[in-house]
Amino acid sequence: MLVLLSPAKSLDFESRPVTRKHSQPRLLDESVRLIEVMRTKSVAEVASLMGISDELAALNATRYRDFDPPFTTNNARQAVLAFAGDVYRGMSAPTRFGERDFTEAQKTVRILSGLYGVLRPLDLIQPYRLEMGTRLATDRGRDLYDFWGDQVSEILAADLAESPDPGIVLNLASREYFAVVNPDVLTAEIISPRFEEVGPGGRRRMVAFFAKRARGEMAGWVVRNRIRSVRRLRDFDESGYRFDEASSTRLTPVYVRSAAA
Repeated sequence: MLVLLSPAKSLDFESRPVTRKHSQPRLLDESVRLIEVMRTKSVAEVASLMGISDELAALNATRYRDFDPPFTTNNARQAVLAFAGDVYRGMSAPTRFGERDFTEAQKTVRILSGLYGVLRPLDLIQPYRLEMGTRLATDRGRDLYDFWGDQVSEILAADLAESPDPGIVLNLASREYFAVVNPDVLTAEIISPRFEEVGPGGRRRMVAFFAKRARGEMAGWVVRNRIRSVRRLRDFDESGYRFDEASSTRLTPVYVRSAAA
């Protein structure tokens, strides 16, 4: 089984790392090519391209300029500890993972990335912002999906073949990021859970903020409990969620809770 996650815009490069284990991004040469393209952009062009403020654009232009491989624990940080958005707060790796959990996550969790293509949790990264949906033209096409082509899918397929239960991909990534994956290359069942909140009058809906956190909680739960099968996914119960068999299909298991925790 491989678990797929999106990265996060919020980053933490300040707190003390809780593990010394680390690895190198496997598509770093490709990342350097993208950085070289971004270095040609003015602050105004970065702001327009990414739909962000001039202040954020200036920050990221500085990050592109300062991007400096090779990565070490002195100039970079493990991806699962660097990302600090809702998904990663739900995953809680810094507080709930032991050393064996980090080893397990390295085998079973993959983070899709606009800049790095695909990351293992312990791959070192430097601060960046480059979302997968960015329409950045390169010599390979009009956007990052064209740039990455099937490279990401081919690495995932190889990793999947070496993972426990190689016939399952647990897709906890957003649509924007999962769109870089070619399911035909993976040749696996793709399980995409849905998380719903029950509101007044019993009305059920998916709330993006809570769903992001729930995806991270499920990823962390899968790692800590060494989940190996689709059947075991029914047992997920973090933050009050419960599997709803009546609303679920094999490929889209539904989890519901009566009130947001």
